[in-house]
Amino acid sequence: MLLGGHHYLTFAALAENREWLCGTVASGGMPATAAFILAYAALIALSVPGGALFTITSGFLFGPLLGTTYAVIGATLGAIVVFIAARAGLAGLSERVGPWGQRLEAGFRANALNYLLVLRLIPIFPFWLINLVAAAVGLRLSTFVIGTVVGMIPGTLVFASLGSGFGEIVAEGRAPDLTVLFHPSVILPLLGLACLVLAPVFYKLWRTRYGPETA
Repeated sequence: MLLGGHHYLTFAALAENREWLCGTVASGGMPATAAFILAYAALIALSVPGGALFTITSGFLFGPLLGTTYAVIGATLGAIVVFIAARAGLAGLSERVGPWGQRLEAGFRANALNYLLVLRLIPIFPFWLINLVAAAVGLRLSTFVIGTVVGMIPGTLVFASLGSGFGEIVAEGRAPDLTVLFHPSVILPLLGLACLVLAPVFYKLWRTRYGPETA
């Protein structure tokens, strides 16, 4: 299941296989945890859609705190692979990817760390594009890692908490239907997710009113 692809990571599949998954994680110990992290890293490195589902699964299996930790580690490792691989032969990348790349490049050159933190916290641009442009503009690896880790934590915690909430529902023997949306362990992360979705709107309004448009 962990390596089976994002097509199998649905709430129904997680609920149906919860005992087996949790038993595998518990009996596998650190090797099972490492396998999950590496699977997440591979997902990010290959720019395969499904990062949010993997993060939800991480919370489902490991709980909100450990789930957040493992998801952030996996995503960061995958991003580092892309970043290092992209260092070669990417001159003029921003021109090739169009206006998005040019805006990203301008922001990175103005204030690299703060800009990366905002981009990781607020999903304005695709995750993979940020990795590529950051490498193309010559961002330091240390700055890239710090900005990626710190910026990802809030959003990752929301998704991992959502997965953990559904895990609690399933553990109680309840089917994952629409009524679970009103369970406190589910509704609170959903409210956090709504804030993340609206964050780009408020960010653009703030940029329009208080600063130059760079994103």
